[in-house]
Amino acid sequence: MGSIFSAIGGAINTVISAIAGVVMAIVGAVTTVIVTIAHFIEDIICCRCFGSRTRTTNTGVGVT
Repeated sequence: MGSIFSAIGGAINTVISAIAGVVMAIVGAVTTVIVTIAHFIEDIICCRCFGSRTRTTNTGVGVT
């Protein structure tokens, strides 16, 4: 009788582990998408804030 309960417990454990693996994969994918979107928005904001500045470089030509 104990082996039957052990087999049922093992089956339940396997099913729960499989479901947990799927949920973890989904959460990982959603997190990756959110981070990618955040980086994309950050790149756009930084381009607008810092991309319009004109940089002057001193090449040293004509300097004594």
